[in-house]
Amino acid sequence: MSFKMQRVHLFHAEVEDKPGGAAAKLKKLAESGAHLEYVYSQRSATKAGMGDLYVAPLHGNNEMSAARSAGLHEVSEPIVMRVEGDDKAGLGGRVTQAWEMAGINLHGLVMSVVGGKFIGYATFDTVADANQAARILAELGSA
Repeated sequence: MSFKMQRVHLFHAEVEDKPGGAAAKLKKLAESGAHLEYVYSQRSATKAGMGDLYVAPLHGNNEMSAARSAGLHEVSEPIVMRVEGDDKAGLGGRVTQAWEMAGINLHGLVMSVVGGKFIGYATFDTVADANQAARILAELGSA
């Protein structure tokens, strides 16, 4: 069983919490040719009427220029790791249990299975936790 885990370089913008709040920013990215693999939005916990939009990846001058014009900028937090590999029954439980046993507290986790492969995004509180989680995943993949 093989796994791959890598850091996601996120771009963030505040959006209005209303219909179409994220759409205008995503439209600019689409027009630049961006092929996004990660789009996450949520209402702001601190600013009424606002939300947060996170996207990844962005490459090249056209996409970066479109991101800037849409108010997006690269951020170092949250710490998001993309996880992928071959699916097997109970895998999510084994992985999260191994992380728990190592004292890693997940900030968030989303996983899906398509065509015998899983892909997910795990959010960690610290870079150290993310790196430790990657090492544990590599050990599970070689077991």
